[in-house]
Amino acid sequence: MPRIVPVIMCGGSGTRVWPESRESLPKQFIPLIGARSTFQMIVEILKDPAVFTAPIIITNKEYRFRVAEQLDELGLAAEIVLEPARRDSGPAVAVAAELVARRSPEAVVAVLAADHVIGARERFIALCKLAAEAASDGAIVTFGIKPTHPATGFGYIRPAAKLPGSSGALKVEAFVEKPDAETAQRYIAEGCLWNSGNFVFRADVMREEIARLAPAIARAAQAAVAGAKPDLAFLVLDHAAFEAAPKISIDYAVMEKTARAAVILADIGWSDIGSWRAVWEMSPRDANGNSIFGHGVIMDAHNVHVRSPESLTAIVGVDDVIVVATLDAVLVIGTNHADKVKQLVDRLKAERRSEATDHKRSYRPWGHYQSIDIAPRHQVKRIVVKPAGRLSLQKHHHRAEHWVVVKGTAEVTRDGEVHIVHENESIYLPIGCTHRLANPGKIDLEVIEVQTGSYLGEDDIIRIDDVYNRS
Repeated sequence: MPRIVPVIMCGGSGTRVWPESRESLPKQFIPLIGARSTFQMIVEILKDPAVFTAPIIITNKEYRFRVAEQLDELGLAAEIVLEPARRDSGPAVAVAAELVARRSPEAVVAVLAADHVIGARERFIALCKLAAEAASDGAIVTFGIKPTHPATGFGYIRPAAKLPGSSGALKVEAFVEKPDAETAQRYIAEGCLWNSGNFVFRADVMREEIARLAPAIARAAQAAVAGAKPDLAFLVLDHAAFEAAPKISIDYAVMEKTARAAVILADIGWSDIGSWRAVWEMSPRDANGNSIFGHGVIMDAHNVHVRSPESLTAIVGVDDVIVVATLDAVLVIGTNHADKVKQLVDRLKAERRSEATDHKRSYRPWGHYQSIDIAPRHQVKRIVVKPAGRLSLQKHHHRAEHWVVVKGTAEVTRDGEVHIVHENESIYLPIGCTHRLANPGKIDLEVIEVQTGSYLGEDDIIRIDDVYNRS
């Protein structure tokens, strides 16, 4: 059988596991379970060249360098396609089908989520092969998960008779949306499965079904792919065309309406990591049901999950709680209320709290920076530049900067002159000068930056030249 083309959907914001996951760095890029991010975990599962081609990653402009960096950490390559606007999974799947169908109409595509965990790798690969057989005959196959409890956060699939000619796929009688607890209990009693949100199909079949059932999405996807342009190592979809697509999930747009839907029961150790409770359940726990990630101490407590990578967090005499401590926010929530985090984030956004969306540490294609101290007329930052990383050539109208090198060697361009600044040395950048920081070395460059001036906002950056094509 020809190899499967994996497409990884990597654009979600992951608000349900705030404060670790935020729009500036969502959960698919965070090592929630184990040492790898969930995105890296799924990419590693797909690396067998006998079964899968190199993956296509569909993400957005804000995450493009994180995707490239995490692929590079694994030594793996992929085609990275950028959505110019967020339009949910319907248009993204349509783009995937269009891209692949233009190259090989009958190729089998597996659309997978970047923020899910699949624990049973070999079993999953075997089921992908099984799904590909059914997809080759025209079915659109999803993986159904046997429910372990009456979850209200998942859609359900009602399976029907065996799919003719298939050794394991069943026809789908109906997709049913997220129920209340009582309805979920009834669905389980009736033999319904959780909808994993992962799909396997032939590219031309999905393209035809989208054109028939959601023609506005099909038109937008076709025009967006036709007008796509390369930008560095990325393929950028046409902005106007893609933005014209309705914002809708592939479930609503196609799967609830198509007669081609099929399901395979998938016992693959799956979780969508949709809450901190799910993270706790998948984490190693002691005899008291407690789990710790980072620096934590738990005494006289049961069923506690502590996630504190930066500072020490101690829990004494409290049961059934989740505590997540980051540099700028602490979440304490009862385990049975973990599904309310999204509501909390919505409230923080309504109150215009920057912590709702932005991390204290900001990632850039060249590395990252982190604010250490800020006051009305000064700010102190720690800047880390990767080897060969280069910030943009820029200037500021309202602030001066002092750079102190604490690790590595800095190449500083100031008003056209290049200066090499070593460890324990510093350089001054007056207001209005053009300047660039670069790392010519083979180890990370670490710089303490002291800003002084009347305005210290990030929008006081005039970029003159940028190797990463940022506007």
